[in-house]
Parts: sequence; C-alpha cells; structure tokens
Amino acid sequence: MEKTEAYECLHQNDPLPNLIESTNKYLLKLRLDNWITQKQYEQLSIKKDEVELAHLFYLSKAHKPGTPLRSIVSGLKHPTIKISRFLDELLRPLFDRMASSTTVTSGIEVIKQLYEWSKRNARQDTLICTMDVIDLYTMIPQTEGILAIKKMLDYLNLKQINGLKIETIIRLCRFVVRNNYFSYDSKYYHQIRGGAMGSPLTLTIANAYMFFFERDIVKQINNSNGLYIRYIDDIFITINWSSQHLEKQIDRWNKFDLNIKLKAEVGYTTNFLDLYIENKNGAKRCPSLSKTIEKKGCK
Repeated sequence: MEKTEAYECLHQNDPLPNLIESTNKYLLKLRLDNWITQKQYEQLSIKKDEVELAHLFYLSKAHKPGTPLRSIVSGLKHPTIKISRFLDELLRPLFDRMASSTTVTSGIEVIKQLYEWSKRNARQDTLICTMDVIDLYTMIPQTEGILAIKKMLDYLNLKQINGLKIETIIRLCRFVVRNNYFSYDSKYYHQIRGGAMGSPLTLTIANAYMFFFERDIVKQINNSNGLYIRYIDDIFITINWSSQHLEKQIDRWNKFDLNIKLKAEVGYTTNFLDLYIENKNGAKRCPSLSKTIEKKGCK
C-alpha cells in the first residue's frame, strides 16, 4: 500500500456517515440543477441501512510468474457503487467498440488473432514479448484518469449518452473517483491516487487511459507487421524484430508516460492469460516453423 502512495490513512475516523450525506447531497444538487432526471436521482441515491464502507483484501495473480498479490477494494455496498455501476454500463460498451482491434477479454480471442497473424507473418526467429503494466490501477492520477474518459468520448464524437450530457458523466466520474474510502486492519483509508480495483468504473478508466498511452506503440507494431494485444494491464506482442531492437523500443516506450511502467519479458515462449505460447522453431532454431498455443493445464 505504501509503494504507490495512493492511500491516505484516516486512522480511526470512520468516513462512512459523511460519505453517505455527501453522496446524497451531490445527487440532489445534480437533480435540482437538471443534470440528472428524477428517475436517475432515485436510482442512484442511497439509504443508510443499505450501505457499508468498502474493505481491502488481496488476491494472487495466478497467471503471472511468482504469483504476486493484487489489492482489491471490495465495495459491493459502498455509497458510490450505484453511480459506479451506472457509469460503467454507459461507458464500457463504448470503450469495447473503440478498442476492439487491440484488446481482448479471453485467451480464446488471443488464439484466434495469433493464428491468423501467424499464417502470414510467423518465422523461425519471430519474437514473443509480454509486458505487465506495473500497478496500473493505482498509478494513474485521478485527474488524468477522468480526462481519459473525456478524451474517449471526444474521440467517439459523442455529445450525450442515453440522454445524459457528457459534462454530467464527467461530474459523476469525478465524484466516484475522489470518494474511494475503505477499511483495512482496523483503520480507515482514502484513495488519493488511481481508482479502487473492485469499483466497476475503475476498469474502464484504466482501459481508456491505456488506449491513448499505447496508440503510438500500436502504430509502430502494426507498421512492422507485428501483433499487439492487451488485456487490461497485460500486453502481448509478437514481431519480427531483433531482440536488441525490441528491448531498445521497450526502453523508449517506458519514457512515454511517468505514470506507466512496463515490465517486459522477451523470448520465444511465454505464459499469457491462461495460455502457454511457444515459437518452437525459434526456441530450437529448427529450419521449419510451427507456433504452438496451449491452454494452461493441458500441456
């Protein structure tokens, strides 16, 4: 928790009562100023007996080497969860549409894309690179995260979504991001950097931020007839560059944005999501080419 400086300790000061009050007051103000409808106000407002503060716990990243831990803020009854879900239902389909050519949601999608790419481009010396975006959810500054949502909506040339003005959406996003509180080990914390992993909106903000970060990388890879795929904070690249050139480019990419750090592995084999991927003839230096893809646990 201390590594990213994303959290402010409130010690024993329970923020829940004030958060309930401020959430309902904010929604009422939006309603009175006609930013949201009466139906939306009733849908998003909260009752004291229905909410509780989020709490922090850890899950292992089973698909990554060393099985590191990922912090999860569980806020199924958090005062802002209704707003977060409401926004995510509006925004996530838009992101999925915008980034359909570079993002995946499953290993099956990776297999399909890699199979098609390999038929035209794979060679015995084709490299495989995976990159992990370090602490993605807590490294994106909150203001820049909200700006990424605004950039996404501008990119899609949208003025409103389901009758809701873009300015209203941005206001609600800002309120959710700035009001992430949770308890851990008998103390209370306020998240002051990034978003809570476990809040539906956080994923869409992180994805939108990464979409604009990676655009020059994707263009460079595509111009070299490579393949670029991302699943949230996991990136997969396969390309016909020398390892020295690829590593030089990774160093350059790591200077694009102070908030984004890429931890890369380059070679002829990798584990990505639930897949084991291998360029057999690259690894064995055999003359014929065969790229194998296997589901983990089936090797």
